[in-house]
Amino acid sequence: MSDETPPTQPPPPPPQPTSEPTETTTTISDETQPTHPPPPEPTSEPTEPTPTMPEPTEPASEAALITESQEKQHQTQKSFIQSAVSFKVESNLLADLTDFQRKSLDDFKKLAADSFSGEQPPSIWGVPLFADDRTDVILLKFLRARDFKPVEAQSMLSKTLIWRKEFKIDKLVEEELSDDLGKVVFMHGHDREGHPVCYNVYGEFQNKELYSKTFSSEEKRKRFLRWRIQFLEKSIRKLDFRGSGVNTIFQVNDLKNAPGPGKRDLRLATRDALSLLQDNYPEFVAKQVFINVPWWYVAFYTMMSPFMTQRTKSKFVFAGPSKTAETLFKYISPEQVPIQYGGLSVDYCDCHPEFTVDDTAIAINLKPTTKQFVEIICNETCVIVWELRVVGWEVTYSAEFVPNSEDGYTVIIQKATKMASNDDPVISGSFKVSDLGKIVLTVDNPTFKRKKLLYRYKVLPYSL
Repeated sequence: MSDETPPTQPPPPPPQPTSEPTETTTTISDETQPTHPPPPEPTSEPTEPTPTMPEPTEPASEAALITESQEKQHQTQKSFIQSAVSFKVESNLLADLTDFQRKSLDDFKKLAADSFSGEQPPSIWGVPLFADDRTDVILLKFLRARDFKPVEAQSMLSKTLIWRKEFKIDKLVEEELSDDLGKVVFMHGHDREGHPVCYNVYGEFQNKELYSKTFSSEEKRKRFLRWRIQFLEKSIRKLDFRGSGVNTIFQVNDLKNAPGPGKRDLRLATRDALSLLQDNYPEFVAKQVFINVPWWYVAFYTMMSPFMTQRTKSKFVFAGPSKTAETLFKYISPEQVPIQYGGLSVDYCDCHPEFTVDDTAIAINLKPTTKQFVEIICNETCVIVWELRVVGWEVTYSAEFVPNSEDGYTVIIQKATKMASNDDPVISGSFKVSDLGKIVLTVDNPTFKRKKLLYRYKVLPYSL
């Protein structure tokens, strides 16, 4: 893993370019617009989700429809991205189970039903057991956590129900707890397969006041654990426990500026939470993605690894700081990724009111020393609005309108502007189209780094 340890000396400077940057063009024309590709067919071997880039949705007007020439895949560079073992979420449909799995489920259902001895079966995660077919999905979670061994699954279920009663989970869900940790753990958007995404931002604990308030005593750590359980319970109760429903959560763990392993209080809280969640919340994680992973986390992960099952570890993916956005885009569409992680999604903000997470973004690999043109063909009077970003910037951006008429003149919408890494992450633009022609967005990457270009646009009615 290339990011495990810091380099002993800085790398030599890159050579200066000897030729002009190459140019590529993405044209938005009035050709038939592509639609989203269907999800890949399941295979016999578990595989990582295929990194596919989203294609544009149908615009509000026929003035502009997108066609895009695909770039050849850039050669994969060595990076700190790895997964212990590939994992794929299994189907919960009874028809997809093997004979052995169906028999295990039947045996488990009998054991569970007998354990209540004529009493009313309890509810778990908002689902009354044995009231409908959602029970099968819940029992399958316990079965998979125990390798389809009915007796062991029943033991796990019984212990979980006892713990939930002792912990007073149903009452906990209704409690009003502190919202000081709202920036530490939050839900935002969905991944490409429809799983809700939960972000865990450990760098927030660099705030000494927040850290002390959360972890400095056993009582405070217990209060944090109650808050975390309440958050998880509320999130789980929004899931769909039908056989074809989405009933797992995609977890993103941001380790940027996270306190190191020397923080004993945080280490104890993490260990306790991990043990409790693994014992009482089986099979609720679709994927665990760790981003902005520092070198020291390898040692910390090695220390925590014995407390995790192999199945849990198989869902892990790690990405160093330079690969954070690229890794997230493999699993989450850019319009669903929060702006602070390289995407376009902004919560509680009126700065880009024209766009929401429902407006698909197009992602393009911007090669080193390359100039990329995005052309929006305008076939009627309208208003074109767009937003664009290059993750990390260090490029030059410009925009212009080029009319079809030979006696027309080019309109400079945005003169060439150098965009630094600390500039606003997203540029928005709009233009009233009164003559037929095209809008050309130009991004010049003079660096030797491959970058990710994101953009999307809308066509609005023309008004004087």
